[in-house]
Amino acid sequence: MTRVDFYFNAPAKAEVARKLAAKTFQAGQRALVFIRQPARCQELDQYFWTAQQLSFLPHVRCGHPLAGETPILIGENPDELASPDVLINLEGETPAFFGRFARVLEIVTTAPEDRDQARARLRFYRERGYQVETHDLADGR
Repeated sequence: MTRVDFYFNAPAKAEVARKLAAKTFQAGQRALVFIRQPARCQELDQYFWTAQQLSFLPHVRCGHPLAGETPILIGENPDELASPDVLINLEGETPAFFGRFARVLEIVTTAPEDRDQARARLRFYRERGYQVETHDLADGR
C-alpha cells in the first residue's frame, strides 16, 4: 500500500519539493513532482537549476526526450517515469494515479486555502485506509 506523508507549515513549496526530490534521488529512487500548469512547471524547473549551485539535481520536465532516463520529472504524466517510486504533490487535489507510487509526499504551506485543500486530501487518504504520517516543518522536523 502507498505510504503517505504530509509536510505542513512549509515556508515555500518549491524549496521543500527540491529537498524532498534530492533525498529521493540520493536514495536511488525516482520521483514525479506533480504540477499541472506549464508556467509553474517552468518556474520549478528553473528553481531546481538555480537553488543550490553546488548540488546538481538531475531533472527534466515531462515530455522531454530524456524523461524515461531521468530520476526526477516535473509535470503531470506519471507514465514517463521509469519507476513510480515517489510522487511529490504540489497541487491542491489528489492525483487519480497516486496509488501507482510507493510513496506520496504532500507539501502544505501556511496559506489558508492550501491548508483547507490539504485537510481534504488528508481525509481522502485516511477514509481509504492509508496510513498517513505528518511532519510539522515549523518544528524543524
